[in-house]
Amino acid sequence: MIAPALEATGLCKSFGALTVTDDVTLRLNVGSRTALIGPNGAGKTSLVGLLSGTIRPDAGQISLFGRDITREGLAFRVKQGLVRTFQVSSLFAKLTVLENIFLAASENAGASSDMWRAAGRRRALIERAEGIMERLHLTDRRHHRVSEIPYGVQRLLEIAIALALEPKVLLLDEPAAGIPADEVGVLLDAVDSLPPQIAILMIEHDMHVVRRFATEVHVLVHGRILMTGQPADVMASPDVRAVYLGDSGRSRFASEARGA
Repeated sequence: MIAPALEATGLCKSFGALTVTDDVTLRLNVGSRTALIGPNGAGKTSLVGLLSGTIRPDAGQISLFGRDITREGLAFRVKQGLVRTFQVSSLFAKLTVLENIFLAASENAGASSDMWRAAGRRRALIERAEGIMERLHLTDRRHHRVSEIPYGVQRLLEIAIALALEPKVLLLDEPAAGIPADEVGVLLDAVDSLPPQIAILMIEHDMHVVRRFATEVHVLVHGRILMTGQPADVMASPDVRAVYLGDSGRSRFASEARGA
């Protein structure tokens, strides 16, 4: 039996009297495309923090390809292929697109500690960075500083950096947030082009994005999984409509579920 790429069982986390994760169990199989949705304050980013190792759970277990990583830190998980992006961009603004990707590729290759060797002499790493830029249509921006490129391109660069770390499981925290509506398609095309064997969990609010990306959706409410299912089934659920948008938003939510 093939172990799931990532599995969480009975995850719990509280900060004082506030419970942000309440007995969450979920599974990502190899190559899965899964969305995590829920209202603001549902605990989505906290759950990703638990899965990625930036937050330690109070209870429960996390396994990566059958290996218990519950007590392992962020760096260990990245080395094992569990990589995340963040809701707020965290890039080196004064470095170029190529330099940002190159640094990530160097770290992944264990070459970042050799600071005395010129980057130009690391052809294999440069070629890897250039290949990632081509995949995400960033080649024309290769020599642009991050501070000079649009926000939507910065979100693509974050995915490029994640790819440079050679992920087996990729956690995307609202990758479309802040991107103009007419540019979201570019980001989704980039996600569609990622290697099919990577398991991807995406936090997202836009139901059009969820419907295009995901084959499975988890709905998180008050730190608990309310429902898991296919996008159409989840978005047709009266319970999901009620907690996600409230009564006033039901008709719009339903129209998005139908693809209007």
